[in-house]
Amino acid sequence: MPTTPNPIIRELAASSDDSGTRLDRFVAAQCPELSRTRVQELIESGAVLVGGQPAKASYRLRGGEQITVQISERPPIVATPEAIPLDVLYEDDDLLAINKPAGMTVHAGAGVSSGTLVNALLGRGQALSQGGDPLRPGIVHRLDKETSGIILVAKNDAAHAKLGESFRRRAIKKMYVALVHGKMKEKSGRIQFPIGRDPIRRTRMAAQTKSWRGAAIVGPRAARTDWQVLATIDDTTLLELQLHTGRTHQIRVHCAALKHPVVGDTLYGASPKLVVGKTTLPPLGRNFLHAAKLAFTQPRTGAAIELRAPLPPELREFLQELCAAAGESTARIDASLTGYL
Repeated sequence: MPTTPNPIIRELAASSDDSGTRLDRFVAAQCPELSRTRVQELIESGAVLVGGQPAKASYRLRGGEQITVQISERPPIVATPEAIPLDVLYEDDDLLAINKPAGMTVHAGAGVSSGTLVNALLGRGQALSQGGDPLRPGIVHRLDKETSGIILVAKNDAAHAKLGESFRRRAIKKMYVALVHGKMKEKSGRIQFPIGRDPIRRTRMAAQTKSWRGAAIVGPRAARTDWQVLATIDDTTLLELQLHTGRTHQIRVHCAALKHPVVGDTLYGASPKLVVGKTTLPPLGRNFLHAAKLAFTQPRTGAAIELRAPLPPELREFLQELCAAAGESTARIDASLTGYL
């Protein structure tokens, strides 16, 4: 077991009623002061022992085991410079716009301390606004890790404040492209289900719909997503979506609430593999969701700026594979994506 200054030791006993329970779930239930993420970190670091021996998070209790948990404080996370290439779409004295790749986290947090957009920005010697959070310098808004596309970064506090206010007033136009499962019945629509934390699966958000049958959603907030169909390919639909609010996972949650989860988004119900006829496409490895257009006012000059981030190569290749499997013309799909390629 690792040694840390002044750790808190918890001795737990599994009863026969706990038989079959995963170790991480048992520890999380017995130590409610710890998040599931923190429990898993402790298990992975060897700070949780079953009968005196380290065990995996997936270990199934038999009942009667003695579990020792050594609870220590996380070492402080510090945002440090890293030499990570960035695709800069726009830059002036007040801000820059980055075309973030899928797989990159925006800033450090629980379990993530390197390889983030902030690390990369610091690595290019970038002056950034502080905004009161040393782990999020320059960050005005965020994109999910597996979502690609445009993200704005403020270089100074004045720009940060004005851009933040523009986002709050919904004065910044945000357009996304997504491929979802199933065929949409209408050509366009609006989704306004409130979004809050899923009370059971805390890593997820949930939409408050009339059909929701779980425990009460935690802290639901108003959310609005407008969408229109760009094209259908076999049993999938290519959508253009405008985000009017910025709730966590908003597009993913809203699409899932319509029973049309984003392709690749297994967290919200998408199949791990897409089957077209007799062809099983290779796993996409990310969500088919891309922040493609952003229109805003330059915070100092008031000039109107509109930015576009082309669809990433891996998404274009996936569309080509999908079209080939469905016997569709890629030219038709490309025509529907005019302005996004």
